[in-house]
Amino acid sequence: MKSNTLKKTVSFNISSYLKSLLLLMKPRVMSLVIFTCAVGLLTAPNTVYLNDAIIGIFFVTIGAGAAGTLNMWYEADLDKLMTRTCLRPIPTGKINREHALIFGITLSILSITGLYYFSNLLSAMLLFITIAFYVFVYTIWLKRKTPQNIVIGGASGALPPVIGWTIATNSLTFEPITFFLIIFFWTPSHFWALSLYKANDYEKAKIPMLPITNGVEETKKNIFVYSLIMLPIVVIPYYIGFVGEIFLITSLMLTFYYNYVCYDLLKFKKDKFETKKAKKVFSYSIFYLFLLFVLFLIDQIIR
Repeated sequence: MKSNTLKKTVSFNISSYLKSLLLLMKPRVMSLVIFTCAVGLLTAPNTVYLNDAIIGIFFVTIGAGAAGTLNMWYEADLDKLMTRTCLRPIPTGKINREHALIFGITLSILSITGLYYFSNLLSAMLLFITIAFYVFVYTIWLKRKTPQNIVIGGASGALPPVIGWTIATNSLTFEPITFFLIIFFWTPSHFWALSLYKANDYEKAKIPMLPITNGVEETKKNIFVYSLIMLPIVVIPYYIGFVGEIFLITSLMLTFYYNYVCYDLLKFKKDKFETKKAKKVFSYSIFYLFLLFVLFLIDQIIR
């Protein structure tokens, strides 16, 4: 009986530890990386064998997990102060901080090396830049120093579809840059909406997000302005001949509605409305980005 109990305990501890390692890698972010990287790969003009595509996307996903792990390692002191992050593996003691560092470095090396070996040098270099930018430029340098952290730091999150394209083509042209521009200019309004209704968390952790440094009204203006910037951004793929009219018309309709919900947030002054409206902007922004990338796939199929 004792032996069986011991085996179950060991099995549970291993399972719990592995689950915690997975959580370090930020699975939600990884799912977005898988999707956008796949879109970049599937819309490229070159045909890629299924096995090669899966392997390439796998290593890009592992690279995203490495960046997330190193982010959690460095920000463990901040995570324990915020309700949104206090239950992460390091603040709860499920993962040792040193173990997280080793895990993150190991994943980084594995992902970059694997992508170079199975795909090409260009893709591996872009993945290296993605990880390094997220960890050193955004996490270590910018996040605790400037309210523009998410604007500049958004570059790392905009690279996965570009890497997907280079996996297929081993080249970098203007078409995949449109993926980058869409995610890069979408990111500020998305995260500033989150920071509006999580402002107390950021203030407690002393992270200089825009609502803390510039106030709520200034943040809402910036959210609206960045939503307007998306109008010319979604036109670019059509202008360069990358997509057709269905993409153009549908993406503009989606963007007009995004402008509307951001304006709706801007015009309300009462706290209870601001929180509700900010959550609506945040939720729709996720749906909006997802649909834009689905449209890229649909356009590829029908053209």
